[in-house]
Amino acid sequence: MRIVTDSAADLTARDIEQYGLAVAPLYINFGNTAVRSEDLSPDQFYHQLAERYPEIPTTSQPSVGDFVALYETIAAEDPDILSVHISSGLSGTYETACEAARRLAKATVSTFDTLTLSGGERFHVLAAALAAAAGMARDAILALLEKVREQTEVVFTLETLEYLIRGGRIGRVQGVLASLLSMKPVIHVNREDGKYDTVAKPRTFTKALSEIASYLVEVYERRGPLWVCVMHGDNEPAATTLAALLRERLSIGRFELLRVSPVLGVHTGPSVVGACACPLSAFEGLVVAE
Repeated sequence: MRIVTDSAADLTARDIEQYGLAVAPLYINFGNTAVRSEDLSPDQFYHQLAERYPEIPTTSQPSVGDFVALYETIAAEDPDILSVHISSGLSGTYETACEAARRLAKATVSTFDTLTLSGGERFHVLAAALAAAAGMARDAILALLEKVREQTEVVFTLETLEYLIRGGRIGRVQGVLASLLSMKPVIHVNREDGKYDTVAKPRTFTKALSEIASYLVEVYERRGPLWVCVMHGDNEPAATTLAALLRERLSIGRFELLRVSPVLGVHTGPSVVGACACPLSAFEGLVVAE
């Protein structure tokens, strides 16, 4: 079985190579110029973002044609495909993948809505890849992904809501927008519908990092060891601080510190920092703790 995903999964180059993953591109639009997210490193992207400010780029999802072409290329070698994607509550990518799958006659394509993004989506993709490599059947892999989805948290903070607002990704955070303008909101992806919700409204960025740790402690109390991934756009000092807080307060079996992909950075800006977490037990022994 081949695993397909999209640019929002924040996969590393090693992930893609090691598991033979196929990635449908999301695009970053600088004016009339569209660039594949994968063609920009985080450093290149954030440099351009600063250079062009206050102009903020937009993003666009893969087209049905992009998915059909990708599926057909894969199907020529392996007709068994599992397509795992960013939350349908935040992007139309999943629905586009479903439409492309319906148009394919020479392959069996199952689609899965992770109801999350970034490192949380990556957890799902790697779980699927590990399960497929272990020879698990399609139904068993889908059941595994449901378990990962039920137990994955993505929570983050940022210095300004400007990028979320201008990118149209503010979601239910809009409901408390007036009170958040002078605060540093802590936002998570709701596991019920894959949309953003505010979980805390501290007044300082330092306090927001502490609130992220407290939130994850509350969610995962007595449920370790965890797979934890700290993510940031262009804010390594804050990511290092958050990593230290989480290592001190959580039972961590596997830890990573990674960058947020450019296509997500469009909507969060350079200051974003957060964490993705899931109990290692959700992976049914497929992931070996550090």
